[in-house]
Amino acid sequence: MQAKIIHLLLLSLLPFFAMSQDNSLHIRSTADFEIDGKGSASAWEQTEWVKLPLRHGEGTDLLTQAKVLYSESGIYFLMQSKDERLTATLTEDFTNLFNEDVVEVFLWTDENFPMYFEYELSPLNYELPIMIPRTEDDFYGWLPWHYEGERRTRHATSIQGGAKESMAAIEGWTAEFFLPYTLLKPLGNIPPQKGTKWRANMYRIDYDSDKPLYWQWQPTSGSFHEYKKFGTFIFD
Repeated sequence: MQAKIIHLLLLSLLPFFAMSQDNSLHIRSTADFEIDGKGSASAWEQTEWVKLPLRHGEGTDLLTQAKVLYSESGIYFLMQSKDERLTATLTEDFTNLFNEDVVEVFLWTDENFPMYFEYELSPLNYELPIMIPRTEDDFYGWLPWHYEGERRTRHATSIQGGAKESMAAIEGWTAEFFLPYTLLKPLGNIPPQKGTKWRANMYRIDYDSDKPLYWQWQPTSGSFHEYKKFGTFIFD
């Protein structure tokens, strides 16, 4: 009887282990399309949502999920976050957006070099794109130079169940953005081809309470910048 109980317990844990070991995401290709901050483009229908788990032991989970596609010119992200308050006061690009509600994407495209791209977008649609050369102990971001024309991102946000105003009561918010390959240079493995692999991670921070909550596609032990713990994007 005891052996049977243990067997049933192990079976019940299989989904958990399968989920925890799933550190790769297949990215489908698409033709380029316009974004509106709502995910209205039909291209998004060809791929599934990926849930970003709340970091263990940090409170009630508000659903956070993402979709990713790539084209010949860049990579697209759609991120949806259930929320209760729009904790965002910053109204400039290139500021410390990570101190308020934000979604973030990290792209380490070539494991031969310890350098990766970080992109942050606030619910008020302000952005922070930075390139980070990394050593074991330190990291400092560099802002893009000649950030114009085909090197610029495209980004938009929308709010559900409330106003797009600082500290408004809301039900959620959506971020949609496009990162052109021309902005990611001089990183390697760009543009990706079918079969290319990038290391990557996706995050969300929420400041509704005194203690911020953190969502992570792939878990880190504390810092989002633990690039060796990133998952893998596989381009189909």
